[in-house]
Amino acid sequence: MKKNSALSNYLGVIGALLILCVLLTIATDKFLTLNNMMSILKQTSFNALLSIGMLFCLITAGIDLSVGANATFCACLMGMLVKNGMTNSFVLILVGIVAGALVGLINGSLLTRLHLPHPFVSTLGMKNFLWGAALLVTGSQMIGGFPGGVTWLGSYTIGGFPVSFIVVVILYIILHVVLTRTAFGRSVYCAGGNMEATRLSGINSANVLTMCYVLSGFTAALAGIVSIGRSGICNGTNAIQPYDTDAIAACVLGGASFMGGKGTMLGSMMGALIIATLRNGFTLLSIDSAVQNMVLGAVIILAVLLDVFREQMEAKARRLQAAAAAKKEG
Repeated sequence: MKKNSALSNYLGVIGALLILCVLLTIATDKFLTLNNMMSILKQTSFNALLSIGMLFCLITAGIDLSVGANATFCACLMGMLVKNGMTNSFVLILVGIVAGALVGLINGSLLTRLHLPHPFVSTLGMKNFLWGAALLVTGSQMIGGFPGGVTWLGSYTIGGFPVSFIVVVILYIILHVVLTRTAFGRSVYCAGGNMEATRLSGINSANVLTMCYVLSGFTAALAGIVSIGRSGICNGTNAIQPYDTDAIAACVLGGASFMGGKGTMLGSMMGALIIATLRNGFTLLSIDSAVQNMVLGAVIILAVLLDVFREQMEAKARRLQAAAAAKKEG
């Protein structure tokens, strides 16, 4: 039953993406071109990286609202170093990644060590903290002049294919194996499905949850590096952009649940492609930003409704299956 549910979800997401592509192809002749397809993949890379960490948090019945602000803060921290004369790409990237992972560690520790009631509160607070920190380290200014070793991830292509998307695909494959073939992956799903059962089975749920948030911080830092390559600058004001909601929408559209215990890497990738295609279509059709926000807000609400409906249908199926089994035994 679970395999059939996952397959139907994949087919639904793929179908939605294909319908969206058909509609945009009809609406504008600029959509179905090689350059635009590559542009969509570049746009997907940023959100797909944020969606990795968001997925792991959602599977554990948590959430990380600081992913977008974390990405921006890491980029701005690297920008501050560049402004002060640092030109070593390795050092800049290392600082960004360590900073992102450290933010994730703090988020995880607030949940597991200090026992804050829900990560929604702590990560929302962290989002605002990082917004202020990003503005502080850059002096509320945009900073450019990053060395090529930093910008290559977000700007370079191989045969016209974005390097950033290649890296994303590799990461998704690795983490798919982690989720489906390792003890840690099983522990992640177990922690989201039933925390008490996880504890009784001897799994250190606190460490599992903390690692999920550290991973979220790490992938957010990678997203920040990609953003530098795409724009050539860092800008602290981007920390308040709704990057986190795009990541949530991608994961939920891909089959993740706010209830925890569900979600796949492939589903999240398809969800990220839908969000990027939608945003690309808005740009090509010159749709007003206010309308864009309304539509994307509606997509997020729809994604949550689908999540709730899916949970209700599966619960009903389980009840019917249990009733049938009881009747058979009787």
